Order: sequence, then C-alpha cells, then structure tokens
Amino acid sequence: MKKYGFIIVLILISTPSIWSQNQIHFNDYFINSTMRIDYYHMADKATEFISIDIIYQQGTWAGSLHSLIDPFNNGGYYIKIYDDASDTLIFSRGFNSYCGEYMTTDMAANGIKRTFHETALIPFPKKKIKFTVERRDRKNQLAPIFSQVIDPQSIDIDKGALIEGVALFETIKNGDPHQKVDLAFIAEGYTKAEELKFKQDLQRMTTEFFNQEPYKRFKKDFNVYGVFKASQESGPDEPGNGIFRNTVVDASFNALGLSRYMLTEANRALRDIAAHVPYDAIVIMVNSQRYGGGGIYNSFCIFSCDNQWSAYLLLHEFGHSFAGLADEYYSSTVAYNEFYPKGIEPTEPNITALLDKKNVKWKHLVKKETPIPTPWGKEVYDKSNKEDKAAYLKDKALELKDTVGAFEGAGYAARGLYRPMVNCIMFSKARIPYCKVCEEAVVRMIENYKR
Repeated sequence: MKKYGFIIVLILISTPSIWSQNQIHFNDYFINSTMRIDYYHMADKATEFISIDIIYQQGTWAGSLHSLIDPFNNGGYYIKIYDDASDTLIFSRGFNSYCGEYMTTDMAANGIKRTFHETALIPFPKKKIKFTVERRDRKNQLAPIFSQVIDPQSIDIDKGALIEGVALFETIKNGDPHQKVDLAFIAEGYTKAEELKFKQDLQRMTTEFFNQEPYKRFKKDFNVYGVFKASQESGPDEPGNGIFRNTVVDASFNALGLSRYMLTEANRALRDIAAHVPYDAIVIMVNSQRYGGGGIYNSFCIFSCDNQWSAYLLLHEFGHSFAGLADEYYSSTVAYNEFYPKGIEPTEPNITALLDKKNVKWKHLVKKETPIPTPWGKEVYDKSNKEDKAAYLKDKALELKDTVGAFEGAGYAARGLYRPMVNCIMFSKARIPYCKVCEEAVVRMIENYKR
C-alpha cells in the first residue's frame, strides 16, 4: 500500500473565488467509482492538524448522482471538493467527528493532543481536485483548516484488492444504490462460531428499524447489507471493567471517559470491511448485552444489540449519524464542556437557542396559538426522581400531544436551548417516535439520497 511520505499541518487558506450552488452534472467531473480519502486528525482544544494517510479507489459510488452539494448546513465540519482548474465547488458533505468531540473535553483543554483516523468518501474525480476540510468556529462560521490538491491519476492511489474473510448478506435490496439509502450493518464482536447469531440479530434489528416511522413508509427506498468479518473474541472492550477483547473494529465503552458511550477508533479497519458493499451509512452492530452506543453525523452509528433498549439505541444513534440530529436531553452526564456556545444558534435541525422567537427554525409546524417558549412544567420535572420523571413525561406527552413549540431543556443544557416537542426518541430513553421536527429531518435526508 502506498502512503504519502509527508505531513501537512494546519493550513489556513482563502475561500476559492467561485462558490457554485448550481446543479453539478456528475459525468462532467466524476466516474462511477469511489475515492476513499483516509486522513489523520490531531487536536487539543487550541490547535488542530490534518494530514493525508492513504487515498484509495474502491467500488461503485453509492451516493446520488444529483445531490452532490450538501444542502443542509449541518455538522461541525465540511468536506468540500473543488475542480482544481476552475475552483468550482463540485461536491460537499457536512459531518461531525470523534476528534471534534474530543476538543470539547477536559483533556483537550489541558493541552493533551490526540490523533484520530477519519475517512472522506467522494465520487472518483476525472481530473485534479482540491480536497478541503472546513471547521466551524465558536460562532458556527465555517473556515478552511486544510487543503490539498489530489491528482486522480497519481500512482500513489491505492487500487488494490479488498481485504479477505468478509461475508455479505443482502437483507433488503430495492434497487440502484444511486437512488436508494444504502445501509451497511457491520458485525462487531462476533466470532466465527457466531456468524448465524449475527444473521439472526441482523434480521431482528432490521425489522425493528423498519417498524419505526419514517423508515417504515420509506422502506422501499433502502438497501440493507450485513457485512460479517469474524472477531477473535466476543463482545467489545469494557475498559472500566478491565476487559479488552480482540475484535475486528475494536469497539469500546468508556469513550471520552463516559461509561455508556461506545465508539471505535479503528477507522481504517472499519472502512476496509465496509468497502465490500456500496454504503451511504454505517451501522456497527455490537454483540453485547451491555447498554451503550454512539452516533456521529455522516461517520457511523454503533449500538449493542442484546439488551432491552437495543431498538431505542439503534434508532436514537442512527438519528445522530444519518440526519445530524442533536441530543435533546439535558439531565444525563456527558463528557463535553459547553458543547453548544451560549448565544449561538446550533446547526442541528431539532434544537434552537431561540434567538429570534418569531422565526424559530421549525415555525412552519408551530400553531399560532402556541406560546414561544412553550411551558411544560419543567420545574416539576427537574425536581422529580427518575421514575417520577418518566411518569410525568408520559402524562405531559399525552396532554401536549402533537404540540410543536419550543420546550426549554435540550442539547445537554437545562437553560438556553429548546427542543420542538415535549418528548421524542432524541430526548428520553424509550421506544417512542421521533418528534415531528426530527422526522422531517430524517425524511429530508432520505429524499436527498433518492434524487
């Protein structure tokens, strides 16, 4: 495998002179193949560095041939691809990253730098491109932090065979990947002897997934693949219990020091396995009974599949990774410090700082008689114990059924951030629907892939 023998540290560049939001014609700039750009992302709170690792040509492009410019203005980062000759923007995607989350922790604030491996997937270009990574500042303004010209004809692009030992299961096949949402369920912590269990878990969790709206009514717009590579041992790492297992993508609880937060840092291994199918979204299904999971927008979601909350975990974490939904809860312990700066409107579609009460971002769903902010008995809820909270929330959800407003308490903040409805699968740990705003966001994303 070829690696680039140089490191490019933080590069501040000017925005290219041509910023085209017009329709980009796929065949003018791309071929029906995937360019996988692997890179290192290192940071503490104050500094941030990116350097290219390996660039690959792999398989069919899974995404839309028409929705090439991201329309959502969501995510802490953006990948932007420019035609090098004309500076025309020809592809973009917003995303969040594990590294970006790390930058909000105490460790990062204390100057401890960490390095994460990340991947950008783009359609394979015909000519030289400028690969740019932009990041939002504390005012949510995007600015470039890295740029490099990539020549698709370079001999350094890895075109080698995919890794061996991967089995594929087409759970749902509805058509052309360019016109469907392609989900890759990756097996994690399943041994060779547990391949049948993976197939059974895959069927069970796929059924759970498509029992939930809006996925239920859009089922025909999905392709679902199971991707199995045997792990040497069952289950994920549990550092808090002194348990470390040899698994294919090295999933681990205690991400960022939070016991229930499960992620993987083995991005290269994950992408090597996923490359066996065309995919728009990765779902890592972990062979574990312990409660936990995580979801990072346009990166991956991960969940443990053998506990009573597995369906909730899948749907909640997929809301993060697929539609860029924010957590709406505010009373649970998190690892972040001021994840959403005060006085700044978040980019996520389902929370707001309510800086303009007359123009809340989901105002088309708010009835004229609904007060903004919307009272919901928050003081009673906050003083209740865990069991009473659940009962109170259930009663309030019935009382305020279908009411869309601005309910204070969201995005890990008890004050100053608001959610659209009193309850939602992004707010409480229960098998309940997405609220109307979250469902709209999911539908918009599905429609974007369908184009």
